[in-house]
Amino acid sequence: MRLLVTGAAGFIGSHFVDAVFENEVAERLAVLDALTYSGNLSTLERFRSNDRFRFYHARVEDPAAVANVVRDEHITHIVNFAAETHNDRSILDSSAFLTTNAIGIDNLLTVARRESIAKVVHVSTDEVYGSIGSGRFTEKSPLEPNTPYSASKAAGDLQCRAHFVTWGTPVVVTRGGNTYGPYQFPEKLIPFFATRLIDAKKVPLYGEGSQVREWIHVRDHAEGILQVLLEGCPGEAYNIGDDNERTNRDIVRILLEETGRDASLVKQIPDPRGGAHDARYSMETLRIRKLGWSPKRVFEQGLRDTVRWYVQNEAWWRPITESEEYKEYVANYYGRTLGSDL
Repeated sequence: MRLLVTGAAGFIGSHFVDAVFENEVAERLAVLDALTYSGNLSTLERFRSNDRFRFYHARVEDPAAVANVVRDEHITHIVNFAAETHNDRSILDSSAFLTTNAIGIDNLLTVARRESIAKVVHVSTDEVYGSIGSGRFTEKSPLEPNTPYSASKAAGDLQCRAHFVTWGTPVVVTRGGNTYGPYQFPEKLIPFFATRLIDAKKVPLYGEGSQVREWIHVRDHAEGILQVLLEGCPGEAYNIGDDNERTNRDIVRILLEETGRDASLVKQIPDPRGGAHDARYSMETLRIRKLGWSPKRVFEQGLRDTVRWYVQNEAWWRPITESEEYKEYVANYYGRTLGSDL
């Protein structure tokens, strides 16, 4: 297998590269990444001395650049992580989400068809299903996204279906649960709260924190995607989750304990998304388990280890949180509710 991984300088993508090398499934691994604000080349530094690894700075929205990499590296398989991924940013400006998450995947699939790629795995999210009050989503559940981000991801999923049905492009979709672990850009709940609590800054809890999410460790998620690459059936989707539902309030309690802070730093605020904040996510994962995958990490220990990683790796995240772009984003999104507590 000669593998192209797009968006691999991001959170889940970098852990996937780790899993590929550890399992020795590729004779060649090329990485293509735009290195936008959440792409961090340092997460790939440990691979750059490997003569089976090659990095390319380019965007999936540029089909010529993707095609050149595919030809130069004689690529046989593609895994796509390239995406704009943060709900809150999509509410501020949705244009980049549509460009990368919908047009980008269409470009990638067109290149895959023209270059006779053996298999494409497109990495998506459980958020395309929307919210579920009871029961669990299956891969046959309708796509009912509720934010610009999740709608753009659903558009990418539908492009995968269209390319498979229309041209037979061998594409598989994965839909992962909320993912946590080391090297996550500090805008999602766990790293955002952890880095702020380390600095004794207030953190914004939406409402009562009763929103329910299904959490999965990043390495379990990456290994699930790898199993789909190896065994997944083109034209199908596979949910990747840990059957592990927690309220945001439960998560914050553990974050406070691990950072040694108390609840006075938690500021309950109105939900900036209004009705768009999904109340509960839950997925059935029987289909991927039949491929031989199951999660290995215990949630609470994995979460505590993750917080400790941020405590011990300030040199990785501090330049991000001290950057003007990051401060501007936090001010724009949370300034009205956190005010002087920023």
